[in-house]
Amino acid sequence: MNQYVIYMDMSGDLDADFARKHDILFVPMMYTIGDQEFFCTDLQKDEDLKPFYAAQRKGIETRTSQVTPQQYIDIFEPWLKKGMDVLYLSLSSGLTKTFDSVRLAARDLAEDYPDAGIYPVDTLSATGGMGLLAEQAALNREKGLSAKENMDQLNELRWKVCHIFMVDDLMYLKRGGRIDPTTAILGTALNIKPILVIDSQGKLPTIKKKRGVRQALKEMIADYQKQRCQDLPNRAYVVHADCEDRADELIDQLKAVNPGIDICKRTLCPVIGAHVGPGMYAVIFFGDRIDL
Repeated sequence: MNQYVIYMDMSGDLDADFARKHDILFVPMMYTIGDQEFFCTDLQKDEDLKPFYAAQRKGIETRTSQVTPQQYIDIFEPWLKKGMDVLYLSLSSGLTKTFDSVRLAARDLAEDYPDAGIYPVDTLSATGGMGLLAEQAALNREKGLSAKENMDQLNELRWKVCHIFMVDDLMYLKRGGRIDPTTAILGTALNIKPILVIDSQGKLPTIKKKRGVRQALKEMIADYQKQRCQDLPNRAYVVHADCEDRADELIDQLKAVNPGIDICKRTLCPVIGAHVGPGMYAVIFFGDRIDL
Protein backbone atom coordinates (compact mmCIF):
# COMPACT_ATOMS: atom_id res chain seq x y z
CA MET A 1 0.00 0.00 0.00
CA ASN A 2 1.45 3.34 -1.06
CA GLN A 3 1.87 6.18 1.36
CA TYR A 4 -0.09 9.26 0.48
CA VAL A 5 -0.47 12.96 1.15
CA ILE A 6 -3.74 14.79 1.82
CA TYR A 7 -4.49 18.09 0.13
CA MET A 8 -7.44 20.45 0.27
CA ASP A 9 -7.82 23.69 -1.62
CA MET A 10 -7.89 27.11 -0.05
CA SER A 11 -11.65 27.51 -0.37
CA GLY A 12 -11.83 25.39 2.78
CA ASP A 13 -11.52 26.47 6.40
CA LEU A 14 -9.70 24.15 8.80
CA ASP A 15 -8.41 24.35 12.35
CA ALA A 16 -4.81 25.49 11.89
CA ASP A 17 -3.45 23.43 14.79
CA PHE A 18 -5.13 20.30 13.43
CA ALA A 19 -3.70 20.94 9.95
CA ARG A 20 -0.15 21.23 11.30
CA LYS A 21 -0.43 18.25 13.62
CA HIS A 22 -1.89 15.95 10.98
CA ASP A 23 0.04 17.16 7.92
CA ILE A 24 -2.80 18.52 5.81
CA LEU A 25 -1.43 20.32 2.73
CA PHE A 26 -3.06 23.05 0.64
CA VAL A 27 -3.50 23.83 -3.04
CA PRO A 28 -3.10 27.62 -3.42
CA MET A 29 -5.96 29.65 -4.87
CA MET A 30 -5.95 33.16 -6.26
CA TYR A 31 -8.22 36.09 -5.41
CA THR A 32 -8.21 39.77 -6.31
CA ILE A 33 -8.98 42.96 -4.43
CA GLY A 34 -9.60 45.59 -7.05
CA ASP A 35 -6.74 45.17 -9.53
CA GLN A 36 -4.36 43.49 -7.06
CA GLU A 37 -3.84 39.73 -7.15
CA PHE A 38 -3.17 37.61 -4.07
CA PHE A 39 -2.55 33.90 -3.54
CA CYS A 40 -3.87 31.97 -0.57
CA THR A 41 -1.13 29.42 0.07
CA ASP A 42 -1.90 28.49 3.68
CA LEU A 43 -4.45 29.12 6.41
CA GLN A 44 -4.45 32.79 7.30
CA LYS A 45 -4.73 34.31 10.76
CA ASP A 46 -7.88 36.25 11.63
CA GLU A 47 -6.02 39.57 11.82
CA ASP A 48 -4.52 38.99 8.36
CA LEU A 49 -8.00 38.75 6.84
CA LYS A 50 -9.32 42.05 8.16
CA PRO A 51 -7.87 44.14 5.26
CA PHE A 52 -9.76 41.92 2.80
CA TYR A 53 -13.13 42.54 4.43
CA ALA A 54 -12.29 46.21 5.03
CA ALA A 55 -11.77 46.55 1.28
CA GLN A 56 -15.15 44.97 0.61
CA ARG A 57 -16.85 47.38 3.00
CA LYS A 58 -15.29 50.24 1.03
CA GLY A 59 -16.94 48.90 -2.12
CA ILE A 60 -13.79 47.48 -3.73
CA GLU A 61 -14.63 44.52 -5.95
CA THR A 62 -13.28 41.08 -4.99
CA ARG A 63 -13.03 38.12 -7.36
CA THR A 64 -11.53 34.63 -7.54
CA SER A 65 -10.03 32.34 -10.18
CA GLN A 66 -10.22 28.55 -10.27
CA VAL A 67 -7.15 26.31 -10.26
CA THR A 68 -6.08 25.09 -13.72
CA PRO A 69 -5.22 21.47 -14.57
CA GLN A 70 -1.57 22.47 -15.09
CA GLN A 71 -1.37 23.96 -11.60
CA TYR A 72 -2.57 20.66 -10.16
CA ILE A 73 0.00 18.78 -12.23
CA ASP A 74 2.78 21.03 -10.94
CA ILE A 75 1.72 20.49 -7.32
CA PHE A 76 1.02 16.74 -7.41
CA GLU A 77 3.70 15.44 -9.77
CA PRO A 78 6.60 15.72 -7.28
CA TRP A 79 4.72 13.39 -4.91
CA LEU A 80 3.97 10.89 -7.65
CA LYS A 81 7.66 10.83 -8.56
CA LYS A 82 8.31 9.66 -4.99
CA GLY A 83 5.79 6.85 -5.42
CA MET A 84 3.20 8.47 -3.17
CA ASP A 85 -0.51 8.80 -3.82
CA VAL A 86 -2.47 12.04 -3.43
CA LEU A 87 -5.89 12.37 -1.79
CA TYR A 88 -7.43 15.72 -2.70
CA LEU A 89 -10.53 17.42 -1.26
CA SER A 90 -12.10 19.84 -3.73
CA LEU A 91 -14.60 22.65 -3.34
CA SER A 92 -18.10 21.52 -4.36
CA SER A 93 -18.60 20.94 -8.08
CA GLY A 94 -21.95 22.71 -7.64
CA LEU A 95 -20.11 25.96 -6.96
CA THR A 96 -17.08 25.85 -9.26
CA LYS A 97 -15.37 23.91 -12.07
CA THR A 98 -12.34 23.20 -9.87
CA PHE A 99 -13.22 19.52 -9.56
CA ASP A 100 -13.23 19.19 -13.37
CA SER A 101 -9.71 20.65 -13.45
CA VAL A 102 -8.31 18.17 -10.95
CA ARG A 103 -9.88 15.24 -12.81
CA LEU A 104 -8.21 16.36 -16.03
CA ALA A 105 -4.90 16.65 -14.20
CA ALA A 106 -5.32 13.19 -12.68
CA ARG A 107 -6.04 11.69 -16.11
CA ASP A 108 -2.94 13.26 -17.63
CA LEU A 109 -0.69 12.25 -14.73
CA ALA A 110 -1.94 8.66 -14.82
CA GLU A 111 -0.31 8.23 -18.23
CA ASP A 112 3.14 8.94 -16.81
CA TYR A 113 2.68 7.45 -13.34
CA PRO A 114 0.51 4.34 -13.69
CA ASP A 115 1.65 2.92 -10.34
CA ALA A 116 0.70 6.00 -8.31
CA GLY A 117 -2.73 7.54 -7.97
CA ILE A 118 -4.60 10.80 -7.47
CA TYR A 119 -7.86 10.38 -5.60
CA PRO A 120 -10.04 13.49 -5.87
CA VAL A 121 -13.06 13.95 -3.61
CA ASP A 122 -15.85 16.28 -4.70
CA THR A 123 -16.74 17.32 -1.16
CA LEU A 124 -20.07 18.90 -2.21
CA SER A 125 -19.08 21.31 0.53
CA ALA A 126 -17.29 24.58 1.15
CA THR A 127 -15.41 26.37 3.92
CA GLY A 128 -15.77 24.49 7.25
CA GLY A 129 -17.53 21.58 5.54
CA MET A 130 -14.30 20.86 3.76
CA GLY A 131 -12.58 21.27 7.10
CA LEU A 132 -14.75 18.59 8.71
CA LEU A 133 -13.98 16.18 5.88
CA ALA A 134 -10.25 17.00 5.96
CA GLU A 135 -10.19 16.19 9.67
CA GLN A 136 -11.84 12.85 8.98
CA ALA A 137 -9.46 12.16 6.10
CA ALA A 138 -6.46 12.65 8.38
CA LEU A 139 -7.94 10.39 11.07
CA ASN A 140 -8.72 7.74 8.43
CA ARG A 141 -5.11 7.83 7.22
CA GLU A 142 -3.86 7.36 10.77
CA LYS A 143 -6.15 4.34 11.13
CA GLY A 144 -4.40 2.77 8.15
CA LEU A 145 -6.92 3.36 5.36
CA SER A 146 -5.42 3.54 1.88
CA ALA A 147 -5.99 6.62 -0.26
CA LYS A 148 -8.66 4.75 -2.23
CA GLU A 149 -10.41 3.50 0.91
CA ASN A 150 -10.25 6.98 2.38
CA MET A 151 -11.76 8.52 -0.76
CA ASP A 152 -14.61 6.01 -0.70
CA GLN A 153 -15.35 6.72 2.95
CA LEU A 154 -15.33 10.49 2.40
CA ASN A 155 -17.65 10.12 -0.59
CA GLU A 156 -20.18 8.55 1.77
CA LEU A 157 -19.64 11.00 4.64
CA ARG A 158 -19.96 14.12 2.48
CA TRP A 159 -23.74 13.68 2.34
CA LYS A 160 -23.80 14.15 6.12
CA VAL A 161 -22.11 17.56 6.16
CA CYS A 162 -24.67 20.33 6.71
CA HIS A 163 -24.11 24.04 6.03
CA ILE A 164 -26.40 26.83 7.25
CA PHE A 165 -25.39 30.36 6.14
CA MET A 166 -26.76 33.83 6.71
CA VAL A 167 -25.65 36.46 4.18
CA ASP A 168 -25.67 40.08 5.34
CA ASP A 169 -25.17 41.96 2.06
CA LEU A 170 -27.59 40.97 -0.71
CA MET A 171 -25.52 42.70 -3.36
CA TYR A 172 -22.97 39.88 -3.27
CA LEU A 173 -25.70 37.37 -4.08
CA LYS A 174 -26.83 39.65 -6.90
CA ARG A 175 -23.32 39.76 -8.38
CA GLY A 176 -23.17 35.98 -8.28
CA GLY A 177 -26.50 35.70 -10.09
CA ARG A 178 -28.28 34.08 -7.14
CA ILE A 179 -30.88 36.84 -6.83
CA ASP A 180 -32.07 39.49 -9.27
CA PRO A 181 -31.22 43.20 -8.85
CA THR A 182 -34.77 44.19 -7.82
CA THR A 183 -34.86 41.58 -5.07
CA ALA A 184 -31.44 42.71 -3.85
CA ILE A 185 -32.44 46.37 -3.68
CA LEU A 186 -35.82 45.76 -2.02
CA GLY A 187 -34.35 43.17 0.34
CA THR A 188 -31.63 45.58 1.43
CA ALA A 189 -34.21 48.30 2.08
CA LEU A 190 -36.32 45.91 4.17
CA ASN A 191 -33.31 44.49 6.06
CA ILE A 192 -33.96 41.00 4.68
CA LYS A 193 -31.37 38.36 5.64
CA PRO A 194 -31.39 35.26 3.41
CA ILE A 195 -30.55 31.88 4.90
CA LEU A 196 -28.80 29.48 2.54
CA VAL A 197 -27.69 25.86 2.61
CA ILE A 198 -25.57 23.61 0.42
CA ASP A 199 -27.90 20.98 -1.03
CA SER A 200 -27.26 17.42 -2.21
CA GLN A 201 -26.05 18.73 -5.58
CA GLY A 202 -23.46 20.87 -3.84
CA LYS A 203 -25.27 24.06 -4.84
CA LEU A 204 -26.20 27.04 -2.69
CA PRO A 205 -29.97 27.69 -2.72
CA THR A 206 -31.71 30.25 -0.54
CA ILE A 207 -34.19 28.42 1.67
CA LYS A 208 -35.60 31.22 3.85
CA LYS A 209 -35.61 34.99 4.21
CA LYS A 210 -35.86 36.66 7.60
CA ARG A 211 -36.09 40.31 8.55
CA GLY A 212 -33.07 41.24 10.61
CA VAL A 213 -30.11 39.36 12.05
CA ARG A 214 -31.95 38.35 15.24
CA GLN A 215 -34.72 36.48 13.41
CA ALA A 216 -32.20 34.90 11.04
CA LEU A 217 -30.11 33.62 13.95
CA LYS A 218 -33.20 32.15 15.62
CA GLU A 219 -34.04 30.31 12.40
CA MET A 220 -30.47 29.02 12.00
CA ILE A 221 -30.56 27.49 15.48
CA ALA A 222 -33.94 25.87 14.77
CA ASP A 223 -32.62 24.39 11.52
CA TYR A 224 -29.48 23.16 13.28
CA GLN A 225 -31.60 21.29 15.82
CA LYS A 226 -33.67 19.70 13.05
CA GLN A 227 -30.69 18.58 10.99
CA ARG A 228 -28.02 17.49 13.46
CA CYS A 229 -27.56 13.77 14.01
CA GLN A 230 -26.52 12.44 17.42
CA ASP A 231 -24.99 9.31 15.87
CA LEU A 232 -22.32 11.39 14.07
CA PRO A 233 -19.35 13.30 15.50
CA ASN A 234 -20.45 16.29 17.62
CA ARG A 235 -18.02 18.58 15.81
CA ALA A 236 -18.89 21.88 14.12
CA TYR A 237 -17.32 24.88 12.46
CA VAL A 238 -18.64 28.38 13.01
CA VAL A 239 -17.26 30.55 10.23
CA HIS A 240 -17.73 34.30 9.91
CA ALA A 241 -16.83 37.04 7.43
CA ASP A 242 -15.31 39.53 9.87
CA CYS A 243 -18.31 39.60 12.24
CA GLU A 244 -16.91 37.88 15.30
CA ASP A 245 -19.61 39.23 17.61
CA ARG A 246 -22.29 37.46 15.57
CA ALA A 247 -20.22 34.28 15.49
CA ASP A 248 -19.83 34.36 19.27
CA GLU A 249 -23.57 34.78 19.76
CA LEU A 250 -24.18 31.86 17.40
CA ILE A 251 -21.72 29.74 19.38
CA ASP A 252 -23.44 30.64 22.66
CA GLN A 253 -26.80 29.55 21.29
CA LEU A 254 -25.39 26.34 19.81
CA LYS A 255 -23.91 25.45 23.20
CA ALA A 256 -27.25 26.21 24.85
CA VAL A 257 -29.05 23.61 22.72
CA ASN A 258 -26.09 21.19 22.53
CA PRO A 259 -23.77 21.59 25.56
CA GLY A 260 -21.34 18.91 24.36
CA ILE A 261 -20.68 20.45 20.96
CA ASP A 262 -17.02 20.78 19.86
CA ILE A 263 -16.72 24.05 17.91
CA CYS A 264 -13.90 25.52 15.86
CA LYS A 265 -14.34 29.23 15.05
CA ARG A 266 -12.67 30.57 11.92
CA THR A 267 -12.73 33.77 9.88
CA LEU A 268 -13.99 32.90 6.40
CA CYS A 269 -11.28 32.43 3.77
CA PRO A 270 -11.11 35.11 1.02
CA VAL A 271 -11.88 32.59 -1.73
CA ILE A 272 -15.42 32.16 -0.40
CA GLY A 273 -15.59 35.58 1.22
CA ALA A 274 -15.22 37.20 -2.21
CA HIS A 275 -18.66 35.84 -3.13
CA VAL A 276 -20.66 36.38 0.08
CA GLY A 277 -19.27 39.62 1.51
CA PRO A 278 -18.67 40.82 5.05
CA GLY A 279 -21.14 39.99 7.80
CA MET A 280 -21.87 36.46 6.64
CA TYR A 281 -21.75 33.71 9.23
CA ALA A 282 -22.41 29.99 9.19
CA VAL A 283 -22.62 26.83 11.24
CA ILE A 284 -21.37 23.66 9.58
CA PHE A 285 -21.82 20.26 11.21
CA PHE A 286 -22.65 16.57 10.72
CA GLY A 287 -26.34 15.79 10.23
CA ASP A 288 -29.04 15.23 7.65
CA ARG A 289 -28.44 17.57 4.72
CA ILE A 290 -31.44 19.43 3.33
CA ASP A 291 -32.34 18.42 -0.23
CA LEU A 292 -34.68 20.76 -2.09
